[in-house]
Amino acid sequence: MENNLSSENLKQSTFKRFLGAKEVPVLLITIGFFIIMSIASPHFLTEKNILTTLVGLSAEGIVVIGMTLILAMGGIDLSVGSVMGLASMIAATMAAAGANIWLAALVGIIAGAGCGFANGFMIGKVKLTPFIMTLAMMSIAKGITMLATSGSALSIPSADESFLFLGQGTIGNIPFIIIIFAALAVLFYFLMKKTELFRNVFYVGSNEKAARLSGVNVMKMKFVMYTLVGLLSALAGIVSLSRFGACTPTTGEGVEMNAISAAVIGGASLSGGEGSILGAVLGIILLNVVNNGLILLNVSVYGQDLVSGAILLIAVTIDTFSHARKAR
Repeated sequence: MENNLSSENLKQSTFKRFLGAKEVPVLLITIGFFIIMSIASPHFLTEKNILTTLVGLSAEGIVVIGMTLILAMGGIDLSVGSVMGLASMIAATMAAAGANIWLAALVGIIAGAGCGFANGFMIGKVKLTPFIMTLAMMSIAKGITMLATSGSALSIPSADESFLFLGQGTIGNIPFIIIIFAALAVLFYFLMKKTELFRNVFYVGSNEKAARLSGVNVMKMKFVMYTLVGLLSALAGIVSLSRFGACTPTTGEGVEMNAISAAVIGGASLSGGEGSILGAVLGIILLNVVNNGLILLNVSVYGQDLVSGAILLIAVTIDTFSHARKAR
């Protein structure tokens, strides 16, 4: 009898923990949208449409992983989209000039990491606010890209099949770009769960002064995390270049807002101290499922923007009220 009660209590406790997880609301909402769109459009719940949606969100998803780290640390990075475009432009320009595409991609990624390091240095050492510094970096990276391309698209040699496999190849029926995103999401999920460096992100975000007094090297954290976000953004740019076979002036445009939206929807807080890789992944899936469904229903781009903005507003409002309630 006691064993039965103990087993029942354990089940109830597990269920309560599940319901209390910050990822559950976005998971349930995503499932709800899947059901609604499956009823509304016969073309929605098909293998082709699902894979197309996942391919479309994978590059942005890589950026979302980095944005989640920054928001959890109490910062923000508005330059991710422009850095994504900059890395793509550098790689495409070098490849078009005859350089090895893999070397060109590496240079693009290093440049992205350099942008991130500059953000981290100016924020951590010089004490500029994250909003101002990353806004400036966004303009700088975007300006360099536009000057270098003169606002025109740059194609890469079609002979680079091994490089094009990153964004266009498949393993079985699964596009390789989805595998890249999934692998990075799993990697950073475990890093945030198991390593002291990444767990310290939450301590810094919750109370930077207390984290510093407890021995956390806050400046180092900012250097590392902003550099990492720059690297991930650049990687997303390279993957995007591989997918389309070209860099356009609009590469990465608007990605920063989608990344912030997905991270906040997934449980990250604009006040810092909270964030979930799993939640962020669900957040970017939700945003793209909604947009995909609206496209299938022939809703205009302006209507899609309106819905995406409304979702972000709701998520931020919930986050604000949640923190206000905890502060009482």
